[in-house]
Amino acid sequence: MTNDRTGLTRSELADLLTEAAQDVGGIPVAEYPTAAARSYLHPVLGPLAAGPRVITELNDRFEGFVATEPRAAGSAGLFALASYASALGWLTESFAELTSSVDEICTRVGIPTEPCSPVVAASGGTERDDEFDFGFSALELEAVHSAAEAAGLAPDDYVEVLSQSLLAAARITDACVEISTGLLDDADLLSEVSDCPRLDNDPGSLPALVRSLLARMETTE
Repeated sequence: MTNDRTGLTRSELADLLTEAAQDVGGIPVAEYPTAAARSYLHPVLGPLAAGPRVITELNDRFEGFVATEPRAAGSAGLFALASYASALGWLTESFAELTSSVDEICTRVGIPTEPCSPVVAASGGTERDDEFDFGFSALELEAVHSAAEAAGLAPDDYVEVLSQSLLAAARITDACVEISTGLLDDADLLSEVSDCPRLDNDPGSLPALVRSLLARMETTE
């Protein structure tokens, strides 16, 4: 984007949101090579590597967007600005949570453990509602033991950190899907032939992402 423009058209604003949605949607499926000794981190390494790049790119585009749009931007510009800012903030918060979860896993792995009983089932090991209950076949149990041995962990400890990794991956995936879907919904509204969306006192006129964030805030109060 350049600063010599008077503003973006509705089509350009929709393209901006669509591109952002595609970038966010790619985070959960990003791949990253994982050593056998760190196989329990495989579910989160891709998103962990892709997240900072996407956030940086979105932030750069956001700054360009703000510089391009005149201060007296029309309703479509304000609508897109609110949607984009909400997406960027939500993604940044979600990635901070992912980073914190990975830090917890790494800390857990670094703590010396006592010999554990054979793996039958394991939970997250933390005081929260999210729990995993695993039952393994003989073949799966053999694979767990092999992976745990390569990682230098007791089998039960390996299952515990792997379950935490899967949970963190599921959370960032859910967040990215919600953000991407909201951006696409807002892009569709901007692409409509009808009058421009307006930011007024009607909650239905707000971008989908703003409404989602407001709903999340209400449920946490």
